[in-house]
Amino acid sequence: MMAELNHIAILPILVPMAAVIANLLLGNLRPISRVRLNLAFSVVLLLVSILLLVVLARSDGHLAAVYPLGNWPVPFGIVLVVDRLAAVMVLVTSILSLAALLYASARWHSRGSNFFPLFHALTMGLNGAFLTGDLFNLFVFFELLLAASYGLTLHGGGRNQVKAALHYIAINLVASFLFLIGVALIYATTGTLNMADIARAVPLIAPDDRGLFDAGAAVLGVAFLIKAGSWPLHFWLPRTYSSAAPPVAALFAVMTKVGFYAILRLWTLIFANASGPELAFGQNVLLVLGLATIAYGSIGALSSKALDRLASYLILVSAGTLLLAVGYNAPGVTSGALYYVVAATLAAGALFLLKDVIDQILPAEAQVLAVSLEIYGDEEEAPDDSDEVSRTLPGAATLVSWCFAIAALIMAGLPPLSGFVSKFAMISAALGAGPTAATWWFIAALIGSGFLVLVAMVRNGINIFWTSLPDSDVPRVRTAEIVPIVVLLALCVLLALAAGPAMAFFAETAAFIHSPQGYVDVVLPQGTTP
Repeated sequence: MMAELNHIAILPILVPMAAVIANLLLGNLRPISRVRLNLAFSVVLLLVSILLLVVLARSDGHLAAVYPLGNWPVPFGIVLVVDRLAAVMVLVTSILSLAALLYASARWHSRGSNFFPLFHALTMGLNGAFLTGDLFNLFVFFELLLAASYGLTLHGGGRNQVKAALHYIAINLVASFLFLIGVALIYATTGTLNMADIARAVPLIAPDDRGLFDAGAAVLGVAFLIKAGSWPLHFWLPRTYSSAAPPVAALFAVMTKVGFYAILRLWTLIFANASGPELAFGQNVLLVLGLATIAYGSIGALSSKALDRLASYLILVSAGTLLLAVGYNAPGVTSGALYYVVAATLAAGALFLLKDVIDQILPAEAQVLAVSLEIYGDEEEAPDDSDEVSRTLPGAATLVSWCFAIAALIMAGLPPLSGFVSKFAMISAALGAGPTAATWWFIAALIGSGFLVLVAMVRNGINIFWTSLPDSDVPRVRTAEIVPIVVLLALCVLLALAAGPAMAFFAETAAFIHSPQGYVDVVLPQGTTP
């Protein structure tokens, strides 16, 4: 079973790599054939991701597996490490990428060149970042996904997209520079970049070198916080996400989770079980930044008149919630956060797609949004109906309104859907760990942000769905565009219906994450010496 899992671990990287190569070699295919080819690759990736999670969940007593590239001995060679956390993030990425690609196949893929290879390259970078077991390879996959995201941000053209992309590129180049500095300092003090080996080596660092290691970890943390969208390093995110093409913005919803994943992974491996000033300082910083990010995102959501702008600020709210959960440093809270990251990511992706559908079926609302977007400097070319490769669906207005209502309930954390289940799990775990000042701040942030998000969603819903349609115009939308939205939100509903088994799974995942010795034992062979 574990040998099978070891080989499956590399497939989430190989499948999108093969898709990139196929697109470059078969660029002369008919448009419809090319769409089908890329959808087939995304379906295969989803099946591989499901298989990876199922095999890992059913492997008795084995919660992680290792794939050494080139069969080089660990920790000297590049290694992929797949545990339940990595498998869940890969599955979320695969689901969101298939939904976004299906949506783009209706018309958005033809708005620019090289959409498909860039899309699969971004997916490859995301999966590689979740699966890698060493810091330098994490940097490589970060750069791969960022390079692809630069091109996708510009997809569709427009002055506003160019301005947002230049801003986005500049910020991420700074983050990459900080990433390299942090990696260099950590390597200088530990002599390794393998994450498990770093966890083993940290207690052995000489006291005189400990300050240098902490400085490297702090610089690396800043780079991760930029990518996670943490306040005050978030200022690139709202404009970039709201100006990107809808399917691109939907996939971008998982990009900030890479920063969260990296922070959670290194925090639990190195600092969470330690004692001393490093633990107290790290917890306080994460808690303060989480609270500030939630507050800023909530206020930004209240001020947003456009749905894509609102969805961008909801990404910030979710980023702050996850930072709070990491800073709280309790397995029960972490399990609720893992449940939350799945639901919030899928719902946010659905919202970005929903905004584009609403612009098509509600002309009056499209005019309102156009005024708001003009304030922000947005300009977007009108859709070309000749690009349509999907049949339209009648009676779309009712379905869209239901989708919006479900997304609002999830993002606001109202019962009975998955947003409420995740927040309830985190609050219950925080209270169970013992009421402290941090606990009350944590609970207040989750409840308060939910209320503000609800107000923002209700206000936008009133502006959108209380606008009357002309009697002569029957709203219609392409089937390929509404189906991904319905599927993403249906998965969130199913996650709520299966809350018991899902929370049990995430509880086991969180227990493994907060017991780093298990991760170290899986990655490092017995007898490895410092």
